[in-house]
Amino acid sequence: MFLVIALASGLLFGYGLALSGMLSPAKVVGFLDVAYGWDPSLAFVMGGGLAVTVVAFHFLLKRPHPIFGDKFYLPTRTDIDKRLVIGAALFGAGWGIGGLCPGPAISSLAYASPKIAVFVVAMVVGVLIAKTLFRAKN
Repeated sequence: MFLVIALASGLLFGYGLALSGMLSPAKVVGFLDVAYGWDPSLAFVMGGGLAVTVVAFHFLLKRPHPIFGDKFYLPTRTDIDKRLVIGAALFGAGWGIGGLCPGPAISSLAYASPKIAVFVVAMVVGVLIAKTLFRAKN
């Protein structure tokens, strides 16, 4: 049942990304470019997602465990360190330059665009390099 729920959730998420325009790098860059031709429509997409999440978390986290799982996997750290700030800055720069973040990029692979495929490969390589560097440091 877990796999069925995961598949249904992923399909719903991907459909929502496509329907909202989040899979269009040009639309995302238009949202991020507040100085010239700003497109505020994605703010409503993000606001809608945030509203659903706040309401859902309010009720779901009162449960002893997830509906289809043994326990909740929530972050335990609350501090803001250099690694978090640098990672967030790199993520934002990549989002601004490429017009996609990881979820929409993976969903966009369905369009079979070579540019998207190169973006996703570069993203995966970046993640692997970061994991290797941080593993060496720890």
